[in-house]
Amino acid sequence: MKREFAVVYEWAGTNYSAYVPDLPGCVSTGKSLDEARTNLREAIVGHLETLREYGDPVPEALTRVESIEVAA
Repeated sequence: MKREFAVVYEWAGTNYSAYVPDLPGCVSTGKSLDEARTNLREAIVGHLETLREYGDPVPEALTRVESIEVAA
């Protein structure tokens, strides 16, 4: 079964950090955005495997993300 989760990427000054709002504690980093994305994908898979291993439910993906353009 495939799941899709919203992800937030943030520039942290020297690297990117990334987290999944619907999976508390599921975070990762990377020197580039691509590396952060790859690392977070692995973190998500591991997080879901751990939830299932302990018999915990996989949270529903409820967070939605969009960009809003405004005049600066």
